[in-house]
Amino acid sequence: MTGDSRYEAVRSRDARFDGEFFFAVSTTGIYCRPSCPATTPKRQNVRFFPSAAAAQSDGFRACRRCRPDAAPGSAAWNNRADVVGRAVRLIGDGVVDREGVAGLASRLGYSARQVQRQLNAELGAGPVALARAQRAHTARVLLQTTGLQTGRVAFAAGFSSIRQFNDTIREIYASTPSELRASHSAAGQPSSGVPGGGVPLRLAFRGEYATAEMFDFLAAHAVPGVEEVTGPRGRRVYRRTLRLPLGAGVVEVAEKAGRSWLDSRFHLDELRDLTTAAHRLRRLLDLDADPYAIAERLAADPVLAPVAVARPGLRAPGAADPAELAVRAVLGEADGAARDTAAALAAVYGDALAVPKGGLTHLFPEPAVLATAPLTEVDAEHRPVVVALAAALASGEVRLDAGADRDQAEAELLAIPGIDARTAAYIRMRALGDPDIWPEGPAELSPWRTYAALHTGLIARSESRR
Repeated sequence: MTGDSRYEAVRSRDARFDGEFFFAVSTTGIYCRPSCPATTPKRQNVRFFPSAAAAQSDGFRACRRCRPDAAPGSAAWNNRADVVGRAVRLIGDGVVDREGVAGLASRLGYSARQVQRQLNAELGAGPVALARAQRAHTARVLLQTTGLQTGRVAFAAGFSSIRQFNDTIREIYASTPSELRASHSAAGQPSSGVPGGGVPLRLAFRGEYATAEMFDFLAAHAVPGVEEVTGPRGRRVYRRTLRLPLGAGVVEVAEKAGRSWLDSRFHLDELRDLTTAAHRLRRLLDLDADPYAIAERLAADPVLAPVAVARPGLRAPGAADPAELAVRAVLGEADGAARDTAAALAAVYGDALAVPKGGLTHLFPEPAVLATAPLTEVDAEHRPVVVALAAALASGEVRLDAGADRDQAEAELLAIPGIDARTAAYIRMRALGDPDIWPEGPAELSPWRTYAALHTGLIARSESRR
């Protein structure tokens, strides 16, 4: 887009571009999302930025009306397979907060200087600024939607000190944490569709969201003890356990959607895992997809157009735990017997929750445990494949984390005896979030052929044959 076309999107308050770019007003020192309801500023006073972090780094404060820091992530960065896209996904997963820029660079196989340079060129901000923007957003949400003490908010958001937390909030929001909390009246706090305890968060998305189809998929694939879907259709709640960097957690999300968000709750052993847990739930639910771009591309195909119109907002299910997803895919995830086997593995080799929650009792076992376990619960055909896959994941021979290279990961999976091309593609779609895994699909549907396959039911049919 050119500056003028971006300005036209701002003038029309076009929500399709929320998160894709941001604009700042030089006369006010404030930056906004394109759909901001405030009076449109004059063109000569407007500057555009590829990320919220870039606007913040240039000294602009977040608008209190449109809350640009809460915009969904850009589908462009989330879907890209190059080093910038991989870096953005790792930063979202909290790698910079836990391991620093050096750790991020090491995971990507580049020097810290190269990563810094590429992110600055593409996003207008380096890894530290991007991680800082993420921490600030998490802190604002916690301040305005929970009763957590300010000190607990600071550490839950990923700040290393109270002073760093206070300085960042003042700089980005022109308020102290107490003022930011007080400015948000109780009437404006979100009413979560998920009952009881935990930390509530609104998970933003753009466009329409086909919640019924997503929850149908989650219910059909849920592994007892690790996942569950409860409640009547239309008001269901999905829950699952998560193994996080600092402890265990249970995440919950309600089917009933708000205007542009899903209500969720996080029950965590360690609050500092909140950002990572939220990022992994977003990836599972494909919340950073761009349904406008997908619909536009599919509408050009005469066969897919009516199907896509009939199911707007269809998303591609991802994975909250890529290693777990890979093991389940090898077992034949959509098959009832395979889910029973996965549940047995969790019950025997997974860590038990300190306090069971509903039907959730265990974390899915780590690859290192499965690689050395007898696995008598798995049939003779799949046992050696599961062992080989688990060993490769445990050793790092196969990487499926947020920063993994998709082509390399697929090649590594195919090198494991017993994993065929269809299974590797399914893992690539869900564990690595690849939007374009249907190679037989028409080239003109790229890069959204995963969604075309979902609309035509090819993925569901391929699962049933495994």
